[in-house]
Amino acid sequence: MHRAKRWLFLIHRWMGITACLFFAMWFVSGVVMMYVGYPKLTTAERLSHLPALDAKTALLGPDAALAVAGIHGPLRDLRLARARAGQPVYLVEPQVAAGGAGSGHGASPGGGTIVVDAVTGKRLPATTQEDALASAAAWAGVAGVAAAPAESGAGVRRGTAAALEGKDSGAGAGAGAGAGAGAGAGAGIVSSAGIPSPPLTYVAKIDEDAFSHSRGLDAHRPLHVVDVGDAQRTRLYISGRTGEVVRDAPRTERLWNYAGAWIHWLYPFRGTVFDPYWSGIVNTLSVLGLAVALTGSVIGILRWRFSRVYRTGSRSPYTSPMMRWHHISGLLFAAITLTWIFSGWMSMNPWKMFSASGPALNGVAMQGGRVQAAADVIAGDAGGAGAPTGSHGSGTFSAPIADLLAAAGGSIRELRWSYAMGQPVVLARAALGAPQVLDARTATARSFDEAAVSTAASRLMTAPVASIDRLVDYDTYYYARDDHTMTGGTDKPLPILRVRFDDPSHTWVHIDPRTASVISQTDDARRLSRWLFAMLHSWDWLPLLDRRPLWDTLLILLSLGGAALSVTGVVIGWRRLGRKLKTAPAG
Repeated sequence: MHRAKRWLFLIHRWMGITACLFFAMWFVSGVVMMYVGYPKLTTAERLSHLPALDAKTALLGPDAALAVAGIHGPLRDLRLARARAGQPVYLVEPQVAAGGAGSGHGASPGGGTIVVDAVTGKRLPATTQEDALASAAAWAGVAGVAAAPAESGAGVRRGTAAALEGKDSGAGAGAGAGAGAGAGAGAGIVSSAGIPSPPLTYVAKIDEDAFSHSRGLDAHRPLHVVDVGDAQRTRLYISGRTGEVVRDAPRTERLWNYAGAWIHWLYPFRGTVFDPYWSGIVNTLSVLGLAVALTGSVIGILRWRFSRVYRTGSRSPYTSPMMRWHHISGLLFAAITLTWIFSGWMSMNPWKMFSASGPALNGVAMQGGRVQAAADVIAGDAGGAGAPTGSHGSGTFSAPIADLLAAAGGSIRELRWSYAMGQPVVLARAALGAPQVLDARTATARSFDEAAVSTAASRLMTAPVASIDRLVDYDTYYYARDDHTMTGGTDKPLPILRVRFDDPSHTWVHIDPRTASVISQTDDARRLSRWLFAMLHSWDWLPLLDRRPLWDTLLILLSLGGAALSVTGVVIGWRRLGRKLKTAPAG
């Protein structure tokens, strides 16, 4: 027993020296992340910065444009927007892309995207520096752009810290030539209205940097980086494949990230020689942290006298103020420390325990057809048992673009072609609000019967439907978070239909009855992740989220307590280590 207790103390003492450093960092950076998240381009931001489509511009319809581009077969996605260099283009994602990119269940969006000029129908090549600057100019609301000097030694660089991250501590975007390797000179621009516009600085062509580690950007690499000399000193990341702006990162957000998500997620190990081992490092440190917190909890309870006091009159045996505070804070905040370390580890999906195990949804069977680039650009394709008969259309997208824009009214940023309830439709999106649903052939407004949508949704899987619920309010498994959070920034409309299937994984599918489209799906594994990671780590419990600042107060107080526990542990550990080093015999 004595030997076991000694090992308990030794493990906690020496492993804690390292672990408490990470604990303190995680607690402090976690508070920052409550208000500043990792950079992302939300749906609302993307739409608001897209130039409006002009009904007066002579554009090819999707059928003609795809025919000129030589694109045939089923499509995963087809949309029209002024997304590349401010010019109207079709962004076409085939169901099976060349080389397999973008194909298959769960492939990265944009992985097989083909960019087609909406005026000529020609396929456009990879994004150039001039394209990137023009896309940045359109994003910033600039009518014209002066190209910066070509970068010297152009090429893909990974983690260009000197050229990118170093600029954040300097004069900011538009600082001029010499700001970093490969950086272009800032260029002042005057819009067509004669109003001075923010200067643009072409920074570099990169594969990855501190603010673009997200796997969702993989399909767009290499990325072009452009700094906008606006009040926010915004940095834009432009897809090397499509020319779209795929990320924005204002300077304040970038700076706070060094004390927030970047350090919290141990991103200093990303984009370096340690990159292949990043997951292993995070998992190892999580297990180490759990071991330190568990041993500390046991020691704290063993050393605390519940029924009587020590000779000092305290229930803690420690006379050193630092040791006593560490003991007391450990008893008070050990549970939340263990909870947050464990839930943080769960975010890494250890042993793939939260990976989806059920079959892919059969959207073609539900909708009774799919978007297809062929002689008949939209062709009904039942594609599964139970699909409605008579849904095989033989027409094309016959509604002219001008008619679609006129029917939608307002300032439309994007048109997306889809198939819903046996008919081709177009989702027209303005900068704000829900998409308008138009008939792709007649440009008239469409609406769907909710009961019919429910019936069609039952064909998404071969398993029987257990129940269909109509949600008019958010609940534990379907809710919205602030844009800056990990799960925020996406559309979460209400009301929705929740279709529960009686399959082995107990799949739930959330459907927007207004557009008859699938919003999301979840199963047993992902619902478990919602509890073990999202709930335990972010406390995104609606009764708390709806009662802010109660949520803020609780999390900040608990984080401060955990930080006190960690900092006292760091001080104690390093003092002891210093004494050991001083008394160690000279070599």
